[in-house]
Amino acid sequence: MARALLLGTIAASSLVMPDIAAAQTPSPSDPQSTAATPQAGTSRTTTYEAAYFAQFAPRSALDIVRRVPGFTLDLGSTQTNLGQVDVRGFAGTAGNVVFNGARPTSKAESLEVTLSRIPAQRVVRVEVGPGDLFGSDYAGKSQVLNVILSEQSGIDANITAATMRRYDGYINTDIQGSALVRTGQSSFNLSAGTGRNRQLEEGTDTLTDELTGLPVEFRRKHNSYFNRDPFLAGSWALEKSASEAFRINLRWQPSRFDLTQENRVSPVGGPQHDDNLFQKYRDPVIEVGGDITQPLLGGAIKLVGLATRRQRDDKDTYLERDGLISNGGSVVGGFDQRVQAQRNETIGRLSWTRADLAGFSFEGGAEAALNTLDSTVDLFAFDQSGNRVRIDLPLDDARVKEKRGEVYFSLGRNLSPVLRIDGGLNYEFSHLTVTGDTSADRTLKFLKPNIALDWKPGSGWHSRFSIRRVVAQLDFYDFISVAELSTDRVNAGNENLQPQRTWEIRAMAEHPFLGQGLIKLDLGYDLISMLQDRILITDDQGNTFDAPGNIGTGKRTFATLTLDAPLSRVWNGLRVKFDGTIQRTRVNDPITGDPRKFSGFFPAWQWSVDIRRDIGKWSYGVAVNDNARFTFYRTDEFDSNFNGGPYGTAFVEYRPTARTAISFNVDNAFDTSGNRERLLFFPNRAAPIDVIREVRERNRHISFGFTVKQSFGGGGGTGVAKDD
Repeated sequence: MARALLLGTIAASSLVMPDIAAAQTPSPSDPQSTAATPQAGTSRTTTYEAAYFAQFAPRSALDIVRRVPGFTLDLGSTQTNLGQVDVRGFAGTAGNVVFNGARPTSKAESLEVTLSRIPAQRVVRVEVGPGDLFGSDYAGKSQVLNVILSEQSGIDANITAATMRRYDGYINTDIQGSALVRTGQSSFNLSAGTGRNRQLEEGTDTLTDELTGLPVEFRRKHNSYFNRDPFLAGSWALEKSASEAFRINLRWQPSRFDLTQENRVSPVGGPQHDDNLFQKYRDPVIEVGGDITQPLLGGAIKLVGLATRRQRDDKDTYLERDGLISNGGSVVGGFDQRVQAQRNETIGRLSWTRADLAGFSFEGGAEAALNTLDSTVDLFAFDQSGNRVRIDLPLDDARVKEKRGEVYFSLGRNLSPVLRIDGGLNYEFSHLTVTGDTSADRTLKFLKPNIALDWKPGSGWHSRFSIRRVVAQLDFYDFISVAELSTDRVNAGNENLQPQRTWEIRAMAEHPFLGQGLIKLDLGYDLISMLQDRILITDDQGNTFDAPGNIGTGKRTFATLTLDAPLSRVWNGLRVKFDGTIQRTRVNDPITGDPRKFSGFFPAWQWSVDIRRDIGKWSYGVAVNDNARFTFYRTDEFDSNFNGGPYGTAFVEYRPTARTAISFNVDNAFDTSGNRERLLFFPNRAAPIDVIREVRERNRHISFGFTVKQSFGGGGGTGVAKDD
């Protein structure tokens, strides 16, 4: 039997828990490519007319955005060293795409989803320019894409039906569609989809005593993941002009996730037994938002309102048996956990903009938000008779409430025809309380200045330099204790967690490449105070837990090269896009005091290459990506994730008509595994007694897909995705 891990220690048991998955590399999106030579826009923008994308036969605005030279879609989420954070408020969640110059009033719906809902034939053109052209929310971004939609009346729609055969023969099916109706100055957009995605994988776990080198346990696993995220979304817009518009949007998504894991456990010196892990998550979300823009004092005043309601009802059950199921093995241990939570957010925002105020462009405004979380965690252990025994976690019942406000202004001015300066100041304040198993009450206040220089000297050159202060937002769930049955550990809550503060310095330079392409270099430096990572805390009974906390000052440097190369001179219709990043992170470890990397997804290098050829009615291509190993430095383990090799996809598409596309896809073309290595310290790294090395390997193997996309209508009049 393996050494007792953390949950087993708490429950006075000797169980070793299973895994959901080693960090399998996700499948990338469709290979990116680009169109023909851009047209001249303003002195600070580059314009691509819809006809430039016709060779790719796009079916949605998302297909078009993916083909813009040198452009990478930013979904607008905020990342700390520990991963993605659900950002509260409206200002901090902007991506890098706007529609007719306006930001979409939604947070529950990603930019990818919003773009996929717009039929390609409604897109007249796209414009790429620096972020300051589109308001203060985008001022720190070197590239923002403005999707210009047709004003012509008409109906356009598209439907996508997809199947994917998994390695064991299972056929996954999914269908979604959208329609856009334009009449006069009003437009209606409706979309719906089944959101079905079932993934299957198999793999092994090998546990070894690090001190003696002796084997401890071997596990053979089969996992089935099933996401069912059907959705219904709609929006209405009345856009009379840039300074007079009304918009409203609604999204409903009753999200479901189910995991079934079969685990054949072979402990050294003990009998084989069959364990199971079951997860049933029911996490619906509904969101309604809108905005009103009206002319005022030579500018425009805009009111934004947004309300999001998220429920969480998650159940995890792990069963350990005393033998094989085929031999009638009985439940003699395990855990059962139920997490129930309600997460609400209500936002109001008022802003005023004017293009020329004493020679400056100006924007000022204020935002208020009310955020709440009401969460209860119930954890039980199964005893030798299969009965449930409650385990009390530190801070497993809590209510979090935050009243947050922000006021801001930004100014910009052209210093010369080729040089522009933009700057601004945000003042953020919040009052946050935590009640329940603990009590916390604090007020946070931050000044966040920013300044940027944009230089476009001619001959195709464009460069940008910016400095800004960013304050990360706290994840409310970091205040709550919860067990991870898949990894046999407890994440303790920390009501005293502080948001990390970062000075971000960015520099960018780009230039056309081979006439139709682009080469771009991004450089960055981050100086982070109160870096959010993991710390060791102790409860009233003297038990120690790993928890989120602040560990000091961290530094990050990075360089990203983007090369978008049209190679039609080599082979007609060929295009290659390369993205590569190298970076270095440093912070002092809170346990040893020695310098180390940041926790989380900060690999020393990562790259991707997309190769695509479009010729007549046919398109085909491959996409490959890889990254270096990255590690989560917890106080009781080093949790490293790495790929078994480069990850690849491939596709072939045939377009019998301009409205129809049929594609054959290959996912995980190289049969790449996702791997994970955990070095477990008992009881923790500060005072280790035992050390176990756990190596996990997971593989979803090669999947083959078949997709049909069909467009209807043609009211947009753009010439994209129309019959010849």
